[in-house]
Amino acid sequence: MRGALVQFLGSGDAFGSGGRYQACIRVVMGRNTVLLDCGASSLIAMKAANVDPGTVEITASAGERRAGTVDGIVITHLHGDHFAGVPFLILDGQFSRRRRKLTIAGPVGVRARVEAAMEILFPGSTSVARPFEIQWRELKPRHAITVAGFSVNSFEVIPASGAPALALRLSADTTTIAYSGDTEWTDELIAAASKAELFVCEAYAFDKAIKYHLSYRTLADHLKAISAKRVILTHLGSDLLGHLDEVAADVAYDGLMVTIDDD
Repeated sequence: MRGALVQFLGSGDAFGSGGRYQACIRVVMGRNTVLLDCGASSLIAMKAANVDPGTVEITASAGERRAGTVDGIVITHLHGDHFAGVPFLILDGQFSRRRRKLTIAGPVGVRARVEAAMEILFPGSTSVARPFEIQWRELKPRHAITVAGFSVNSFEVIPASGAPALALRLSADTTTIAYSGDTEWTDELIAAASKAELFVCEAYAFDKAIKYHLSYRTLADHLKAISAKRVILTHLGSDLLGHLDEVAADVAYDGLMVTIDDD
């Protein structure tokens, strides 16, 4: 399979506005699958969408596609609605006897933050033997690494989360997907999204200025500078959801699936 499949498992904000799940985007390219962010509700969202994160499904018509298996998780920043689902996904893999290695990448300190959350939620869980390996990777801005078969570059953005917050640029074969994470406007988003097939960008508010977040109006003012072929809005708060009829852009919803064909 060339090109990509992008599934919005969670398109909401931290507070479940509109009944939406928290940030979680599943990207399938070829034989590899990663999650971009994994908020606290993400395992529930996966199970609701019949996505088993530890099971390989073979689709004859499209060749081998890991419709369930999550090979990697790439986290933009260390807020709970973007990473707090990771402990649950790890424990789910433990109890379902997952065998495949899981790579978890994120800002500096990602392992310590996830393991601290695990110990708060499930004391002793970090010291239990697991049937699968976890590989931890730290992302450094403007430095590409390989995560579960994908090239991942990151760009520092603005939120305060105890570690540098990042926008992501994910590539495999000739397909590139960019993701803003949470941020106020910064020109780093132009670099992250440059000539990408898809730019997934937060639009937490419609026109309100909210610290560490983008509004639709602010993004619209900068769209001419963004050279991505397509933009889809996500991380939608109540203000934006109340103005959907005024939004002249594609808007994600939980369960939305987008296919990006390799031209």
